[in-house]
Amino acid sequence: MKLIIQIPCLNEAESLPATIAALPKHIDGVDVIETLVIDDGSTDNTSEVARAQGVHHIVRMTKRKGLAVAFHTGLDACLKRDADIIVNTDADGQYKGQDIPRLVQPILEGKADIVIGNRDIDNTAHFSFTKKRLQRLGTWVVQQLSGTTVSDATTGFRAYNKEAALRLNIISEYTYTLESVIQAEHKLLAVENITITPNEVRRPSRLFKNIPEYIKRSIVTIIRVYSMYNPFKIFTTFGLGISFLGFLLGCRFLFYFLLGSGEGKIQSLILAAAFLIIGFQILVIGIISDLISANRRLIEDALLRIKRIEIRNNIK
Repeated sequence: MKLIIQIPCLNEAESLPATIAALPKHIDGVDVIETLVIDDGSTDNTSEVARAQGVHHIVRMTKRKGLAVAFHTGLDACLKRDADIIVNTDADGQYKGQDIPRLVQPILEGKADIVIGNRDIDNTAHFSFTKKRLQRLGTWVVQQLSGTTVSDATTGFRAYNKEAALRLNIISEYTYTLESVIQAEHKLLAVENITITPNEVRRPSRLFKNIPEYIKRSIVTIIRVYSMYNPFKIFTTFGLGISFLGFLLGCRFLFYFLLGSGEGKIQSLILAAAFLIIGFQILVIGIISDLISANRRLIEDALLRIKRIEIRNNIK
């Protein structure tokens, strides 16, 4: 059983040594533990520090491509290096290396494909009130959309078995956390949770510049991913809603028309026709989108087969 701990990095030369030093050297049930650093176009000497700290594998990007791309690149690199379990952690030391054995245990026991380290948000003193509320709101939205039981949808402390790593296809260029949770539920991957207590990180986040930007990008990501997997439900809901408004307006015109005063209610008739036409068009778009979604699933199945062939050939 081989475990690779991947660490996406952006200018983390200062914090990386302590993070690597805290990683476990031995875990019961795991034969080999290796580390992999994904250098997302750092302008400092992150890669050199990683090499000096004895990191087994370093993947360096020549230009910053974002956390989501770095994460997915790491999964691909770990799979090509024959990883059975992949742990993703942050380079800033937010997550404790001593929690990794607990994180991988459900996978070792065959109970989970993905294990998520949920931060005890409400009881974490160094999280601001605003951050706690935003984390809770974002997690609640993801829970409602995906049916997941994850209580911290934005945590980056996660473990994946080989099957989960093969099946996840991250399309976002911003962050992978929300998208991967929604994907996991729709791809019927078993998700387990453990509770962790994070360390305090004093430096500002490098993922977003301010809270409004974070909210905007998170909303776009959630809508995009959910629409990708549930287009028929979304467009049908909107289409039927608009059509129903058109129906009500049509009934209003008919009511006054039967009373003999329909001439003054022509606006209702025009709006009713417009809403009914728009609603019908949205329903048609929903059907087409559902066909595209079905085609995407077939493409993902083909991609999964290709990945397995590549890994098998790479190992040989």
